[in-house]
Parts: sequence; C-alpha cells; structure tokens
Amino acid sequence: MKLVLLITILAVATALATLVVVALYLHKKGSAGEINLIGELAEVQKELDPEGTVIVCGELWRAKSKSGKLISMSAQVRVVGFEGHFALVELCE
Repeated sequence: MKLVLLITILAVATALATLVVVALYLHKKGSAGEINLIGELAEVQKELDPEGTVIVCGELWRAKSKSGKLISMSAQVRVVGFEGHFALVELCE
C-alpha cells in the first residue's frame, strides 16, 4: 500500500514538474524576442502617459513613450528600443 502511494506521488510530481518546464519554455518573451521587435509597428492599447500598453506582433507589451509625452489610445507607434521591461516607442507620423 505504501509503495503504491509513493509511486503515485512520484508520478504526479514528475508530471507537474514537466508541465512547469513546458509552460516556462512556451511563455518566455526572451531577450532575443526583444531585438526582433525593434522597428515593428504597434497600436496603443492603454494610453502612454508616459507608460501604458501596446499591441505589437499580436502580443500585449508594457510600453513607455520615448519622448515622455502622452500618446493616446489607438495611436500607431513604432518600437525603437527597450528599457528594462518596457518597450520604448515613438509616435508614427
């Protein structure tokens, strides 16, 4: 009885560990992804004053206006760099 319980616990623990590793692998917005976003167009989801959010390549990103000025919702912006966890954006003319 104790052996069956131990095997069950080990099997569940292994399955959970595998799920965590797979979830982390699939969800990362790694530094290599940041470089690929520079130059991409984005749409402001939540106004940047100077921080907010943008949709770029179908993903929601925290963003910051490079100039520090307000950029309104739905405006088109371009990703010009990164600062910490923020995409730096400029308003498209």
